[in-house]
Amino acid sequence: MMPTSIRALCLVLLGCLTLGLPAQAMEPRIVNEHLKVYSIEGDYALYREALEMAIIDRGIVINNVAHIGAMLSRTGADIGGEAIFIQAEALEFCSAVLSRRMMETEPHHIVFCPYVVSVYELADAPGTIHLAYRRPTLLGDAQSREALEAVDTLLDEIVREALAFF
Repeated sequence: MMPTSIRALCLVLLGCLTLGLPAQAMEPRIVNEHLKVYSIEGDYALYREALEMAIIDRGIVINNVAHIGAMLSRTGADIGGEAIFIQAEALEFCSAVLSRRMMETEPHHIVFCPYVVSVYELADAPGTIHLAYRRPTLLGDAQSREALEAVDTLLDEIVREALAFF
């Protein structure tokens, strides 16, 4: 794997090459109280890297990458079914500041950590890349809801930054 600084430089250079191109819409394709899904035409690897950079550039450590597409491909032969994804991963992370604030308002909000943003390409729609995240349920008192809204805002900013890079 390429060192982070070189990856970042490559992403910046690729981003510069696309500055003259018209921007694609940045509105979510699906939005409800449970999830938000953005979709864009492009290359999976580029948006996957842009998502990772949008997270780590905030000083946030990615705790885990779940290789969901690979797992489904591996197990598909045993349990049957058609291919769902060409590629699919979920990046798990937490913001120490926002997580602390969220759990100080209500310790049981530990269930909202880690945050998860998924990046995937559907088998029946190659070339369309989806970035999606679970939205924290806004509950509790005003301080609790405010802390949870801050997490939702962070996740949305990360996804929008990744999408806007190219």
